[in-house]
Amino acid sequence: MARFELKLPKMGESVAEATITSWLKEVGDTIEMDEAVLEIATDKVDSEVPSEVDGVLVEKLFNVDDVVQVGQTIAVIETEGDSEAVTEAPKVEASPEPYPVAVQEVAKTVEVAQDTAAPIASNGDRFYSPLVKNMAKAEGISQSELDAIPGTGKDNRVTKNDMIAYLENRGKQPAKAETTISTPSAASKQDKQTEAPVQFAAGDEIIEMTRMGKLIAHHMVESVQTSAHVQSFIEADVTNIWNWRKKVKDGFMKREGENLTFTPIFMEAIAKSLRDYPMMNISVQGDKIIKKKNINLGMAAALPDGNLIVPVIKNADQLNLVGMTKQVNDLAGRARDGKLAPDDIQGGTYTVTNVGTFGSIMGTPIINQPQVGILALGAIRKVPAVIETPDGDFIGIRYKMFLSHSYDHRVVNGALGGQFVKAVKDYLESWDVNREI
Repeated sequence: MARFELKLPKMGESVAEATITSWLKEVGDTIEMDEAVLEIATDKVDSEVPSEVDGVLVEKLFNVDDVVQVGQTIAVIETEGDSEAVTEAPKVEASPEPYPVAVQEVAKTVEVAQDTAAPIASNGDRFYSPLVKNMAKAEGISQSELDAIPGTGKDNRVTKNDMIAYLENRGKQPAKAETTISTPSAASKQDKQTEAPVQFAAGDEIIEMTRMGKLIAHHMVESVQTSAHVQSFIEADVTNIWNWRKKVKDGFMKREGENLTFTPIFMEAIAKSLRDYPMMNISVQGDKIIKKKNINLGMAAALPDGNLIVPVIKNADQLNLVGMTKQVNDLAGRARDGKLAPDDIQGGTYTVTNVGTFGSIMGTPIINQPQVGILALGAIRKVPAVIETPDGDFIGIRYKMFLSHSYDHRVVNGALGGQFVKAVKDYLESWDVNREI
């Protein structure tokens, strides 16, 4: 019999470690190739680690809530074969490609800059996993408050379940004097702690929020508390795009094997506009503005369970329409199937959300921190409109849509916010109906 070492696979350039959240197999269980052995969590996603061989699990080297570094051996699987022929497991570096990671649930659907808040250090010998530290930062939990939370993990470590339980009961406890500060965020948290309990009536159903839903809720509240949200709205005539796409989409499908939707067309216009107005492609860190070199467009996508995830199109301004279409379709498809990798949802510099998919004509989206802007695409409607011609004005049927731009008024004034969304409109309305693709 041969022994195979199952190692923690690489999960993206910025992911160096993960926390084991549960073992799906026990010692003695038979495992098939590609079958999930355990679940892990990073500060980006929750994932499964599959086996690369058929065999029997003979040893687990880590427990639940342990933090494992990428490349470390986490389990040993006994396989059929000559034990003398296999003296050691293959090295992680020998694999030309990262092992595939099946995403089960998104731990954070939007990117949070790692340097926007000071990291929470451990107190004495007590260890805190990256997931616990991230949850504490998102909730504004002080070090002394974190140290006081009872831990149920190994060596009294605080687990994610401990954090969730503490946060659920936190609002029922009187506010501590040491956490009383004068910021709007703190005031909001104190108001939340003194909220009157919800009254339940007979027949009411209580539904527990999913872990992903809780993190999204926390992040949305944090964004509103962080950025001064302002909106600008503009209507764009996309009749030329509507007619052009209708003319070329069948040929495009035959040639490229891809469905040409409106999304990549809009993404192209937005990427060009960000190139024209680079001060929309920024982030804020304290009193400093970080001007991003790359234009990485986040694309909000709905998941089958009703939650959202934001995969990112890297260097979107460098893609032609064919490349943009392939990127959009690939990310959207893998998002629906739960097959996004951690790198797919990192590095966004500006986000686009298509509220028109659900029939909305406009919306006021919440900024995806630490970005400073987000654009909502409304539904395309067939409407009567005044058409100006050299021979005079007349009424005609046009395809129009609203663009709703939310931006951070701390660093983006109304002029820049309005000029940017106007640039998107201009690119869409000047579409060449004879364009080759």
